[in-house]
Amino acid sequence: MPELPEVETVARSVDVRLRGDRIVQAWFGSHREPFKTPPSRQAKGLEGSVILAVHRSGKHIVFELRSSAGPPSAPPDAQWIVHLGMTGQLLVKEPDAPLVRHTHVRLTLASGNELRFVDPRRFGRLEFRNLTRAQPFVPPGAEPLEIAPQRFAALFRGRRLSVKAALLNQSLLSGVGNIYADESLFRAGIRPTRRACRLTRAELERLRLALLDVLGHAIRLGGSSVSDYVDANGDPGSFQVEHCVYQRTGQPCRRCGTPIRRVLVAGRGTHYCPHCQR
Repeated sequence: MPELPEVETVARSVDVRLRGDRIVQAWFGSHREPFKTPPSRQAKGLEGSVILAVHRSGKHIVFELRSSAGPPSAPPDAQWIVHLGMTGQLLVKEPDAPLVRHTHVRLTLASGNELRFVDPRRFGRLEFRNLTRAQPFVPPGAEPLEIAPQRFAALFRGRRLSVKAALLNQSLLSGVGNIYADESLFRAGIRPTRRACRLTRAELERLRLALLDVLGHAIRLGGSSVSDYVDANGDPGSFQVEHCVYQRTGQPCRRCGTPIRRVLVAGRGTHYCPHCQR
């Protein structure tokens, strides 16, 4: 599943290509699974709207929209919210580009481009919000790239679950998934099975800084392409070559040479170095 760096990369690449463009026509496929808002209502809201900006919010991609009747300086009056699920892709294509299987949405734009939502496993979710009737989208947890040390420490206080499970809890931190939880815990020298409430202030601050470093580095490299992830241009990321523990079971630790181990934590495959992480 795309995590924060991958979603951030997709949002940025869509924003660069489509900011200021106008949606002329919206086509939705027949599968119901990806649609949190009925397709007919999404199409009606999207058609004619101008894309003011595209940004990430947690693991969601948010399109800030304004009806074409509004003045250029008017604030957004609608949002289109995209969750990529496990295999979702947002791709900017020429209109004559081959249409791949599992294409669920095609937005025809005034520039002549098309924005396509492709999702083979259909776990993605699409929602349209009219901001004159509903509140703007807000993710359930804190933003990992902006959270202050005190608030970060408070998220773990009194929690008896493992620190890995706490990192994956989207109501605490929005956007962190399996890859970057493993990688940040390795860089912080913390074993993923330790109880969150047992971590010291110093360890939590080390973890916060490691998480910031890992996420920032991954964003600069366009995310991790470990399966079918690509950005809006169809380009893969390259952070996967920087992984220290994730999916490196049995391989030597890049720091000490100890074989990387894999265990299940909170139902997720978890990778760590038994020597470097305490």
